[in-house]
Amino acid sequence: MLADRKLTDHIQNIIIGRNTKSNIQVEVKMSRLSVGEKMPNFTFNTAYEQGKTVGDMVSQRKTVFWVLRYIGCTSCRYDVHDISQRYSEFLQKGVQVAVVMQSEPAVARESIGEARLPFDIICDTDMEIYKALEILPASSMEELLGNDPAFIAKFEEKRKKIKESGFTHGKYEGDEQQLPALFIVNTDRRIEYAHYAKSIADMPTVDELLAIL
Repeated sequence: MLADRKLTDHIQNIIIGRNTKSNIQVEVKMSRLSVGEKMPNFTFNTAYEQGKTVGDMVSQRKTVFWVLRYIGCTSCRYDVHDISQRYSEFLQKGVQVAVVMQSEPAVARESIGEARLPFDIICDTDMEIYKALEILPASSMEELLGNDPAFIAKFEEKRKKIKESGFTHGKYEGDEQQLPALFIVNTDRRIEYAHYAKSIADMPTVDELLAIL
């Protein structure tokens, strides 16, 4: 059974967005990734660099591709903050993180501010990576929120942390109903872990991901 209307409204206030554009170069057929397959060698722009590739990024160490929505989304802002605060724990495991978002580089830079993040924000404003890997939006807001009581409770707990941390909503970008995903990719671009979320809360926490690694 879904959370009550008040809780649902709170969650919707955190995750609502809209559409915009990007610079990803990709020539792959639309297909969901599975363990053992290769991540396509996308060429993309980050918040600070142009023309990077997946191959370049993963060549030195295993990489987590954390696929979210856009930098103005309060939930995504909290995720970026949480990853940044605990990034040394990823490095201790020989792993780096790249966060994929539907944000313009300039918007991402403005949100990040002067203190640069220890990881890249991949700016896929045309959502080409999302489309190529079938990281699809939910068909409705109800599907995005999900109906699993455990996930609803998990997101409500996250919402409390977001409020306590003082994060507010930034510029609206991206797809309003976009679902997240997460991939662990080795230095040969092979997928070691693939997760396509069924709802906004159906994602590993930092603690859960570190345990997987």
